[in-house]
Amino acid sequence: MTLQQLKYVCMVAETGKITEAAKKLYISQPSLTNAIHELEKEMGINIFNRSNKGISPSIEGEVFLGYARQVLEQAKVLEDKYKGDDGGKKSFCVSTQHYSFAVNAFVDLIKEYDADQYSFIIRETQTGEIIEDVARMRSEIGLLFLNDFNETVLRKILKSNGLEFHLLFVARPHVFISRRHPLADREALTLEDLEVYPYLSFEQGDYNSFYFSNFVLWENVRLRTGTVGPHRPAPDPGSCGTPLHRTPWRDVHCTR
Repeated sequence: MTLQQLKYVCMVAETGKITEAAKKLYISQPSLTNAIHELEKEMGINIFNRSNKGISPSIEGEVFLGYARQVLEQAKVLEDKYKGDDGGKKSFCVSTQHYSFAVNAFVDLIKEYDADQYSFIIRETQTGEIIEDVARMRSEIGLLFLNDFNETVLRKILKSNGLEFHLLFVARPHVFISRRHPLADREALTLEDLEVYPYLSFEQGDYNSFYFSNFVLWENVRLRTGTVGPHRPAPDPGSCGTPLHRTPWRDVHCTR
């Protein structure tokens, strides 16, 4: 088994087609097919199911591909550290959901430390990928939103990945509306008040789940209102308002 073979099977799984994978890998289709067959023979499993409709990972293949991706990621870490062109810079990466306060804090961090000595990276991504980034050491820190609804599930996932979490701060949900909005004269709103309005949320990709949602509300929660005028930008909901026990933000990092 070689790293090259692992790259081959991961690319085939990603594209779902041998021909497309071969083009992206710049090798011939027969060479790619033979390399996969040799790997399957060596491992004693069928990594892919093949049919007239195409190729897809088998149940055993899904497990194998999970390990293969980890091996490739660790190999890349080694290459970046010892063969990279960053002049020996230490890297620092943060994975986060779509929080403006995180970006602002990251900018302040860069200002405080010497950018010539460090390579700073911030990844705005989804909940499942944040956990995966930190677990696989692509990022040093991950920023997540925990609440009473998702905390039990996310705690178990973090523990199973060897991660620990620390409370950053507690934030209270707010609703920001135009001062001309019909609800603008109220000091607080309930979820029932908002039922008639469209609800949008960030899509969580392959990890899509209610527990991975960026923002989850509960029954009987009252939301403070804040009006936004034509020349007054909406405040960052993650950095304003009085604390609400139900909505802690926590940062997540690897146990070293």
